Amino acid sequence: MPHTLRGFELLSSVAHTKGTAFTLEERQAYGLRGLLPPAVCDMELQQQRVLANLRRKDCDIERYVFMQVLLTRSQTLFYRVLINNIEELMPIVYTPTVGQACREFAQIFRQPQGFYISLADRGEIRQILDNWPERDIRIIVVTDGERILGLGDLGTNGMGIPIGKLSLYCACAGIHPQQCLPVMLDVGTDNRQLREGPLYLGTPIPRVRGDEYFALVDEFVMAVQDAYPKALIQFEDFLTPNAYGLLNTYRDRVLCFNDDIQGTAAVALAGIYAACRMANLPLVELRILFLGAGSAATGIADLLVHALVAQGLSPEQAAQQLWFVDIQGLVVSGREGLMAHNLPYAHAAPSMDFLDALDTIKPHVLIGATGAANAFTQTVIEKMSAFNMRPIIFALSNPTVLAECTATQAYQWSLGRAIFASGSPFAPVHFQGRRLRPAQGNNAYIFPGVGLGAMAVEARSISEEMFLRAAQVLAESLTQDDLDEGALYPRLHSIRDVSLAIAVAVAEQAYAQNLARLPQPDNLASYIRGLMYEPNYEVGEMPTAAL
Repeated sequence: MPHTLRGFELLSSVAHTKGTAFTLEERQAYGLRGLLPPAVCDMELQQQRVLANLRRKDCDIERYVFMQVLLTRSQTLFYRVLINNIEELMPIVYTPTVGQACREFAQIFRQPQGFYISLADRGEIRQILDNWPERDIRIIVVTDGERILGLGDLGTNGMGIPIGKLSLYCACAGIHPQQCLPVMLDVGTDNRQLREGPLYLGTPIPRVRGDEYFALVDEFVMAVQDAYPKALIQFEDFLTPNAYGLLNTYRDRVLCFNDDIQGTAAVALAGIYAACRMANLPLVELRILFLGAGSAATGIADLLVHALVAQGLSPEQAAQQLWFVDIQGLVVSGREGLMAHNLPYAHAAPSMDFLDALDTIKPHVLIGATGAANAFTQTVIEKMSAFNMRPIIFALSNPTVLAECTATQAYQWSLGRAIFASGSPFAPVHFQGRRLRPAQGNNAYIFPGVGLGAMAVEARSISEEMFLRAAQVLAESLTQDDLDEGALYPRLHSIRDVSLAIAVAVAEQAYAQNLARLPQPDNLASYIRGLMYEPNYEVGEMPTAAL
């Protein structure tokens, strides 16, 4: 039976502590007298103290560490500060700062957050999942650390990504922190410098591949079905062949999706919808050129095909409007070594380099998903501006240092005509008397709402139609003020409202496709809103924990 948390046990409970906000009456009731300074500080005052200390730090990585320490000390205060200051703090707790945090994960490690599964755990994964203290897990973000952002193989240092993504699930969509589980599949790393370093926290072996690798992933996925049968698995930052292989294996068998493929696709499609409004171009007439042909780029293309088919094109006609350039040049039919996800976009054309492809295709939209900094040179932007009155430029690579171009470059080289979005945040740009706000194509606009909607109805699987609906809802959330500033996405302070709208659309789609396990409530929006976690201190009830 439950018992009351008291004294230092209560103060140390990350989920229940109020710190100096405990009232005098609570201090008496819970055995806290003498354990806290005499002053009672409400949550508002605590937030002021947190922000003052945070802003005193010299650099973003110190701010990241500060916020992670707060998360492991007072969960409620962390999320209240994050939600109330989302525009300032999202770049700290996630991109771009999380990239540096992953590179330095072993050096800044303070306290375990998340669950680690290694090759040594084979045959026992279901058993060890019982070591996690929570039972009602609804959202799992899992990575194997091989393709962290645009930084490559970081092994177990990549745990920073699941931790960061789940903090956004909580802040942006109100998933309760106790229902979230970050997971690292440790199968070694081919980053020799990392694994041979004395502080590396993972298994110091070359990365295991092939049947042994897929057997470990399968054991994990099946263990989750038994331990947490209502959980959604979000695959994150897997190398492209594995990302597609795992998605294709499990998408119809368990509740899962790949955020790099499907989440990125939905946020990019929403940006393209908005850009069409801004440029007064019909979607069905767009020619789109991708620089980069990995999972993010082809995921965007796959969802674009769905969107174009919905507007009357055949899948073959839709694919003909989408072109790819990779490190070997234009992706064309007949080229050896093409992967399965590239084949629909390998068109009958002569081989050529990027600049020649630009001149030949004359795209309306240029999308960068390369991980190659400065790939969109002045020549590239000027060519796009010669083809288009309003060239649409998406520089989606993360973190900021790997962006294909900056917002300032896109606006200056296009003489202020570019419609620009990026994967990492850029500050507003003042150009010829105009204030232009380059909106970040952040997956946080999509995946939290998708997860909330799926969780709310206990969906059996995640369909492409759900991501299409999510993209449509995100694009429709733009105000005229957003468009007037050149922004393709709404301001982050509205992200919980956007996530709720997306969750409702996803839930509706689940019912339409007979993918929901729960009966449909009378008022779906009100029902889902009621599920959303609000980080406020408990009032009136004494916190308890199981014996």
